[in-house]
Amino acid sequence: MHYKNIVWNLIGLGLPLIIAALTVPGLISIVGTERFGLLALAWGLIGYAGALDLGIGRALTQRIATLRSGTSAAVIPDVVTTAVTLTTAIGIAGFVAIILGASVGLQQFIPRQNVPASEITYALLLLALAIPMQAVSATYRGVNEAYLNFRGISLLRVGLGVANFGGPYLIAQFTHELHWLVSTLVASRALALIIYRISARGCLEGRQTGNYAKAQAVQLLRFGGWVTVSSVISPFLVQADRFFVGFLLSAAAVTSYVIPYEITVQAMILVGAVTTVAFPAIAALMQEGLARTWSLFRIWTLRVAAMMAVVMSAMAVLMPTILNLWVGKYVAAESVSVGRILCAGVFLNSIGAMFYAFLHAQERAKLTAIFHVIELPLFVGMLYWLVQGYGVIGAAVAWLFRVSIDTLLLGGAVYRLRRVEGITHAVK
Repeated sequence: MHYKNIVWNLIGLGLPLIIAALTVPGLISIVGTERFGLLALAWGLIGYAGALDLGIGRALTQRIATLRSGTSAAVIPDVVTTAVTLTTAIGIAGFVAIILGASVGLQQFIPRQNVPASEITYALLLLALAIPMQAVSATYRGVNEAYLNFRGISLLRVGLGVANFGGPYLIAQFTHELHWLVSTLVASRALALIIYRISARGCLEGRQTGNYAKAQAVQLLRFGGWVTVSSVISPFLVQADRFFVGFLLSAAAVTSYVIPYEITVQAMILVGAVTTVAFPAIAALMQEGLARTWSLFRIWTLRVAAMMAVVMSAMAVLMPTILNLWVGKYVAAESVSVGRILCAGVFLNSIGAMFYAFLHAQERAKLTAIFHVIELPLFVGMLYWLVQGYGVIGAAVAWLFRVSIDTLLLGGAVYRLRRVEGITHAVK
């Protein structure tokens, strides 16, 4: 694993946070807490859409990383074409599903006070367009990650970060209507898809265009099938808390929860910068033996744990100051407590993310999928009970409970895998 790849990842994930820090307070003051809460739900839905690719993007990264270090590199174009075909079909299906949902009035279940129903409907229809874009973009991003093109990915992420927060802020200077705010998110995803595709084709330079291959589709879906379960459930586990807060409390309550949530959870960019590089690196090292693979994983997991322990402890102590400096009068009384609870969860989640990357690189996606299936009903039940009884603080406690269970399950699986494979000499 090259440090420069981690640095590029950190740049791509970190600079958008600076844009958010500069624009979110002004955006809240212009559009109000209710519209900002609805915009936060739109961000969540777009983030969820990026995972609705049946796990093919991640399967593609693992497959290409393995093929590149072997003797079958000639089939890579067929693998890419097959993956793009599959995710395009999936994206179109998601688009149709959102349109049908809007046509029967599902958006009416979103609590609102001063925002017209028509704004929410138009915004939802626009978000439907992002579904196929996000699905196919995930596939092309998988190609770039397999070829370790983290510089290109990072530069694009910076652009998306600017559009994600700067776009709505710019539009808010002229209109507060929700669908116009959301339109900037959709437009930026369309541009990102084009750039991801061009960059992926650059990675495949010198190779002819591939063909759809049923055998490759089966192999991708075999790995991606279990990733699909995680890809569908995992974003729900990540985003469900804000939706439960919105449905059971109010859109304004979403703002008081999302602000400390975004501050704390965005610290995961430090971990994401490592795991995104670790995944293809571990998959490639599998060709050289499990001993080297485990050694690399162990070193970086310890580094991540130490780094996040320091970062999250400092953030928990400074939470009141951070919130006041960032959004000032828009900080709800419970937001400090929410942020501190989430700090503990983010630390545990950072270790779990390393376990998750290791298991996927070892083609153990089935295990992570089963764990997510186990966690889903527990988390939903906890959310419903705790949000109704304790509001946004209850949502934070439920999230902490979920990531604790997740990390324990993933860590246990990695430990058992190490024992089964007999890799004990690397652990003292």
